[in-house]
Amino acid sequence: MKLTFLGAAGEVTGSSFLVETDEVSFLVDCGMFQGGRDADSKNYARFAFAPETLDFVLLTHAHIDHSGLLPRLVAQGFRGPIHTTAATADLLEVMLADSAHIQQKEQEWKKKAGLRNADRPPLYTIAQVNRTLQQLRRTDYDVELHPHPAVRCVFRDAGHIIGSAIIELWVRDGNHTRKLVFSGDLGQPCRPLVRDPASIAEADVLVVESTYGNRLHRSMDDTLTEFEHAVTDTIRRKKGNVIIPAFAVGRTQEILYLLVDLHRQGRMPEMDIYIDSPMALKATEITARHWALLDQEAAAMLQWVKSRRGKPRIHFVQDVLESTALQRIRQGAVIISASGMCNAGRIKHHLRHNLGRRDCSVIIAGFQAAGTLGRRIVDGAKTVRLFGIPVPVKADIYTIGGLSAHADQAALLDWLKHFKRPPQRTFVVHGEQDTAEIFATTIRDRLGWGGIDIPAIHSAVIL
Repeated sequence: MKLTFLGAAGEVTGSSFLVETDEVSFLVDCGMFQGGRDADSKNYARFAFAPETLDFVLLTHAHIDHSGLLPRLVAQGFRGPIHTTAATADLLEVMLADSAHIQQKEQEWKKKAGLRNADRPPLYTIAQVNRTLQQLRRTDYDVELHPHPAVRCVFRDAGHIIGSAIIELWVRDGNHTRKLVFSGDLGQPCRPLVRDPASIAEADVLVVESTYGNRLHRSMDDTLTEFEHAVTDTIRRKKGNVIIPAFAVGRTQEILYLLVDLHRQGRMPEMDIYIDSPMALKATEITARHWALLDQEAAAMLQWVKSRRGKPRIHFVQDVLESTALQRIRQGAVIISASGMCNAGRIKHHLRHNLGRRDCSVIIAGFQAAGTLGRRIVDGAKTVRLFGIPVPVKADIYTIGGLSAHADQAALLDWLKHFKRPPQRTFVVHGEQDTAEIFATTIRDRLGWGGIDIPAIHSAVIL
């Protein structure tokens, strides 16, 4: 059996892993690379395998860094099924279409600006997205699936976003069957909206994420206190706006939940909350549709919101004119907009009009990959370029890691402790190189595990 690491190796984005035996060939995830100077070249590169030879794809969740190259895979010849949870399949209808739209708009802007590669077509089209959606096959959590005679698998709740999954796999290779586990993105326990990650008892081979494997998140109480201060101080004292870059799926819904809950407790002022992302509205509707997957507190909050009459005031912004009108608001607004790493979409316009104002604040509530605009802001840039225009960074910048949808080091270790015995091989992925190295060392030191590796991109191992 051969396992090849096609992405999320020494970095956080581009998650994709190829499993091959004499009987079967399949992918776990097919994600887009985001951030960094070479992201475009990686996304446009030919696949390191013949797409038409794949038997199927297993998808852990809908975030673009895990799903974003699926339409390109289909466009280049893959015709097999893509197995994922029902909630993820619903989200993909929104997210992949939005990805194609953003690429088209970015390409149009590059042409107008006369930038390099302006004539290169987008990675894929809406038509190719639609073909991809036709190949989706839905499954439920905790139900055994047989995507191939040599493979059986079960999707377990990963607690990252709605529909996210840990995938347990039993793969026959000749006369032997080995169990592989792919963690996908693991959520932080005791967070609002989603349930805690499911425990896994055993694996021969484990592929585990390490996004925050080198640090601890603040406690939820401390996180909420900081979040409350950032919003309240900006709106009441400074009388400015709060800008929150957020992934349209998962993070936006969690932040909205927290804003409403803190307002309900009397800890937030009256405010207008603008969700400036058509995709976020659809994702919020999908989240509500799959209410059975939410934790009990989130389900109760949905009922409370329905019983209220417009307080706090929540506005879902749809068309471009509405979005543009937000740029004229000088105070009292909390604007949540994608993309979460500030690299594309409407958030760039809101940063352009608010980042240079001392009376405003920007709340960074999620991971910012190396090379992204969000990462430059977090790292303390004094000036950033938006649409080719230098913009001074004068707004207060709050980095609130405790709102992350990713497990921190302690939560990752707690999840690993549920294994009855160490896997024969453990591969630490989905983390920047330094972070992955620290987490691998921590596993060895704290848990006493051996057989731990940090794969390089495009490296392969024989299992």
